[in-house]
Amino acid sequence: MLKWSDWLNAFIHLFYPNLCAGCASDVLSENKILCVRCLVRLPKTNFATIPNNPVEKIFWGRINLVAAHSEFYFSKHSIIQTLVHQLKYNNGLEVGRLLGKMMGQSLMESQRFNRIDYLIPLPLFPDKQKKRGYNQAYVICQGISEIMQVPILEENLIRIKNTTTQTKKQRSQRWENVADSFIIKHPALLQHKHVLLVDDVVTTGATLEAGGRALLQITGLQLSIATLMIADKQ
Repeated sequence: MLKWSDWLNAFIHLFYPNLCAGCASDVLSENKILCVRCLVRLPKTNFATIPNNPVEKIFWGRINLVAAHSEFYFSKHSIIQTLVHQLKYNNGLEVGRLLGKMMGQSLMESQRFNRIDYLIPLPLFPDKQKKRGYNQAYVICQGISEIMQVPILEENLIRIKNTTTQTKKQRSQRWENVADSFIIKHPALLQHKHVLLVDDVVTTGATLEAGGRALLQITGLQLSIATLMIADKQ
């Protein structure tokens, strides 16, 4: 026979169902964000352990990197697009932290990322962050930090240029759009450190390159990059 608490939980679930962030199914374990079906459908790249992977090739001849990784492939009308849309536009902070934890686990399992001193979220322009209420790259870093136990260093890499959207620009136009967009507030904090620059997606890599160039002006700094997604299979 069902206990009173079971009846109460069933009643609450009827009006406040715990829905999967990926498919909106209510077949979801308590305190979980994604159902098992959605978890296995996530398009993981497995790049973390692979030198010269497609993310690293984006930056060849542009900036010097120790390593680079993207956790998932992005494609339109996919589960990862649904999740990242929630993260960026629907206050989906828990979704972002969960995906960050998954990326942190991949980085932990790779020897190429085991000596990171700081996580640095790629900053938004202040007005844009104020409008959104948060920086999605910082939310992803929170998940990574929980797994890797590496501190997040926010508000040292500063975005000083309010750039227009990169979506419809050609590669050269994207670089011109973000050139000289970043400064370092306290460079001495990062001297001779290995930092992981984190963002949600990499396409041409122009914005990450601009942030990376600013960081690489610091004496002895080593740079790695990690993004949640790479725009498409290459």
